[in-house]
Amino acid sequence: MSLEVLLGIVAAVLLVGVLAVRVSVRLGLPSLLLYLGIGILLGEAVLGVHFSDAALTENLGLAALVLILIEGGITTRWQAVRPSLGIGIGLSTIAVVVSILVAGTALHFLLGLDWRIAFLWGAILSSTDAAAVFSVLRGVGVSPRLAGALELESGMNDAPVVLAVLLLASTDPLTWVTPILVLYELLAGAAIGFALGVAGAWALRRAALPSTGLYPLAAMGVAVLAFAGGQLAHASGLLATYVCALVLGNAKLPHRGGVLSFAEGTGWLAQIGLFVLLGLYASPARLLDAVVPALISAGVLLVLARPLSVMAAALPFRVPWREQAFLSWAGLRGAVPIVLALIALVEGAPGAQHLVDVVFVLVVILTLLQGTTLPWVARRLRVVRSVEAREVEVDAAPLDELGADLLQVRVPEGSRLRGVYLRELRLPAGATVSLVVRDEKAFTPHGQTRIRENDQLLVVATAEVRDRTEERLRAVDRGGALVRWREADPGRETPGAPA
Repeated sequence: MSLEVLLGIVAAVLLVGVLAVRVSVRLGLPSLLLYLGIGILLGEAVLGVHFSDAALTENLGLAALVLILIEGGITTRWQAVRPSLGIGIGLSTIAVVVSILVAGTALHFLLGLDWRIAFLWGAILSSTDAAAVFSVLRGVGVSPRLAGALELESGMNDAPVVLAVLLLASTDPLTWVTPILVLYELLAGAAIGFALGVAGAWALRRAALPSTGLYPLAAMGVAVLAFAGGQLAHASGLLATYVCALVLGNAKLPHRGGVLSFAEGTGWLAQIGLFVLLGLYASPARLLDAVVPALISAGVLLVLARPLSVMAAALPFRVPWREQAFLSWAGLRGAVPIVLALIALVEGAPGAQHLVDVVFVLVVILTLLQGTTLPWVARRLRVVRSVEAREVEVDAAPLDELGADLLQVRVPEGSRLRGVYLRELRLPAGATVSLVVRDEKAFTPHGQTRIRENDQLLVVATAEVRDRTEERLRAVDRGGALVRWREADPGRETPGAPA
């Protein structure tokens, strides 16, 4: 195949994948199903493209998963997920163990699998999918506690599950040393990711790169380096990647808006490529034999494994039953279980090819069932917020020669910045709102200018007060004009400062 034909096919698939996002929103279907459909359409059963390299699919799948985890970590606000840290860690550790044990035991008796193979199936099916959660959950509008818990779970549970799959897929005996090695790999991976995230954020804040487009590339490079560093240190590279991205996404990075947009774009690219690749690898001729085991496995997950694992993880945190029920239903599966099954296949686990087919069918079934009904379930359980207000977005661009920053503030719908006069912002001395863009028209504001929804504010702040200025804007965004009596620190903010 010539280069121009190959690039043309890739471009066409990418454009169709982008359009599929809009189609999926209108139809109420998760976009991953459309991507899988594109892959199957290109495959041997329809257009005749034959692709059966399991090892290559596994490696490309892990590479795509790294990019998806980077997007999830960078776009996650620590302030939003911090209250959910305990339950998130519980769901990604305790819940994983309980799910493996429950699902493995049930599948041993229902499908007649060997104990070790049954627990391997349970491990592969226990991982929720970061791409599915990040793309579906953020449009549901549930409480920050639930959203934060599910995002943390999907970002962190891949690491322990991959370790479990590798251990169960091999023929090496499990000893008392095994849990210690698993604990080391998780802790070392988290430490490596945190260290590289802090170091990368420090370097990016002090680097005067000649182009703004280099900052997103550098941030992505640091996060990918965390994966490589974790793997080379025989630690969890996936956990290192997510922790590093989480640190970078919550640091005061220059051109943060560009970094977030670039990470989101690469995340979508990884999702499209991964699901199309998995659809291309699938063999429709074998999938029919996998329907019955997939239905049984899906029933075990929905009725037993997921609810019991959520109960075990939520027990120390007194999570109400409605929230536990939603957490149980929101355990979305996607590409990750398929990639995990491919790992088992490459490792030579018995019956792994059949397992890949079963997991593929199971993912389609659960995505249709859970992904399409998740908003309805959230409403029935009354865990949806009545008003969905996005947090104010603040993008910063450094003016190195002037020792100042430009902050571009976008006021979303539902923000309590709406109706606030500029003089009521009480920004620190050294910060001022220099321009307002409203209805695509720009004007110079004054103290009596009143902020409206969808306004864009251009704030100039000296380097010394840049952080305090952003903190003040976020505080007013959350609490409105009266926040000056509840949260303002007189020692840090100057009344009557120019705005």
